[in-house]
Amino acid sequence: MQAPIAAVRARKPATSLSSARASRRKALLGTLNAAAPEWGSIEHIETLPFGPLLTLERFRLKNGLELLLCEEHSAPVVAFHTWFRVGSRHEKVGKTGLAHLFEHLMFNEVEGRAAGEFDRLLEEAGSEVNASTWLDWTQYNAATPKDQLGLVVQLEAERMSRLVLREPQVTSEKEVVANERRYRVDDDVEGAVSELLWATAFKEHAYRWPTIGWMTDIEGFTTEDCTEFYRTFYAPNNATIVVVGDVAEAQLLGRIAKAYGHIAPSALPLEDVQPEPAQLEERRIDVSKPTSTEKLLIGYHAPALGDWDHPLLSLLVEILFGGRASRVHRRLVRELELASEVRAFVGPFKDPGLTELFVSCREGTSAEAILTVIDEELARVKVEAILQEEIERGRARFELGLLAGLDTVDGKAQTIGFYETVLGRPCAAFERLDAIRNVSSSELRRVARKYFGAGQRSIVFVRPQAETTTGEKQ
Repeated sequence: MQAPIAAVRARKPATSLSSARASRRKALLGTLNAAAPEWGSIEHIETLPFGPLLTLERFRLKNGLELLLCEEHSAPVVAFHTWFRVGSRHEKVGKTGLAHLFEHLMFNEVEGRAAGEFDRLLEEAGSEVNASTWLDWTQYNAATPKDQLGLVVQLEAERMSRLVLREPQVTSEKEVVANERRYRVDDDVEGAVSELLWATAFKEHAYRWPTIGWMTDIEGFTTEDCTEFYRTFYAPNNATIVVVGDVAEAQLLGRIAKAYGHIAPSALPLEDVQPEPAQLEERRIDVSKPTSTEKLLIGYHAPALGDWDHPLLSLLVEILFGGRASRVHRRLVRELELASEVRAFVGPFKDPGLTELFVSCREGTSAEAILTVIDEELARVKVEAILQEEIERGRARFELGLLAGLDTVDGKAQTIGFYETVLGRPCAAFERLDAIRNVSSSELRRVARKYFGAGQRSIVFVRPQAETTTGEKQ
């Protein structure tokens, strides 16, 4: 999954409510809180603009659970997402991959419901469910017909508080995750070298280990590890529910309060973040893999998602590497015919991450030849002005990539949940657009000089494995 990315900007003023609507909401919340005090109270926190036409309402339950609601009545469907502020960065050495394992466990048995019943009930209701885990977060999503929203709320609340964690369930899912690692990393060239790149570029920060975890850690998980993780992080005060679609506020609030209000908060641990020391010298690794041509993977240390430079660097990467009209793709693939594939990605993370560059060489081309061309193009952008037409092309691709994710209610919920979990600003996608609309060539040149220094990069050279005399790979 490619998550959206944002920039630091002052929050736009909250959209004002009409006095009549504010009065109705106040009366509704008063009725809810008085009718069933055992649910705890629910309060309205703020109203935010979400683009030019929609608004986003933030509510909070007494147990700390936050709800973000965006009513969108264009179709009778609803997206229901649950975002937990826990990812692989919250793990400890020796317990890597636990956040990802839990993504699997959460689809297993719940008290009173057999394994598989969660998926069966939602499938019969016409709902689609999925989940994902990354460095900073874990999220669960369901897209459902509006008349089945009550079922989704009930099932999601049950697995937040009543998941069954016994040895058979844990052992079974460990085997699934171990096989997933073999397929996606151990037996996959790109997966393996990307993992190696991050482990080379980071020496202290938890971003140095993969979200899927190291194999020895996966195999060593115990039921006690899983139980402790669940009780700590899968709590209402560590979660945000995002609801987008054809839903009435009054009806939703009652369901949320009834389903989640009784769940107790947890004592969240203070995160022990180890800052990554500045990288001052280039790091290089040479590996052999079962590939027909050489490949090159470069990681430059990049700003955090909330850093002002993040959208500027992302725009610059679009200009240099984004699509067939980009500078580096045009030169390496079309003009010099040295590469068959060129792509790049600026990591959208809470703490500083990497800008990853990946190039697949044509047969007979060395990774060093590719690196020489990339270095030439990076040197150019540090001293020469970027043409306005290049900036406009990069901006168009940038905006299209962001806005395309907002076409559906599920895409809107994904965007809202991501920005809220990582930045605490659920509408920050639109801040991102504002940040690049008037970017100058001089700003992009400054960013190139700051983030594309040779001393702050790590490089993985991937060579084809030599064949033995029997035709087998060494």
